[in-house]
Amino acid sequence: MEYDYHEAMKLDNQLCFPLYAASRCVVNLYTPWLKPLGLTYTQYLVFLVLWEKDDLTVGEICDKLMLDNGTLSPLLKKMQTAGYIEKNRSEDDDRVVRITLTEEGRELQEKVKDVPAKVSNCIKLQPEDAQKLYTLLYGLLDKKE
Repeated sequence: MEYDYHEAMKLDNQLCFPLYAASRCVVNLYTPWLKPLGLTYTQYLVFLVLWEKDDLTVGEICDKLMLDNGTLSPLLKKMQTAGYIEKNRSEDDDRVVRITLTEEGRELQEKVKDVPAKVSNCIKLQPEDAQKLYTLLYGLLDKKE
């Protein structure tokens, strides 16, 4: 069978499009709960990483969130200006910047603790389908390298 580039070029035949559109829809579900706190979705992700394990290097946060330094640095600057984090040079290597939560940053966790459940309630997937999707997406991410 001959390759049909006309079929391949249709939007409905692109795996990237439903991934992109679904991602935007899910991220937008967070806005009503994060915006009143002055947080973006990406800042929320940084907090999730730091609440799980505080005192990480910028590189460790980049790796965990699959972001580059150029994307993360402006977010961290805003979070520092807001008083949520502190940035300190490593004592072992002054090229390495470590990020730690301030008391205000730790207290923010209490304010957003219900967000995952609220967002989950808005997503119309059966739990077993959500688990399958989670597994498939992480499988796709693991194969990206």
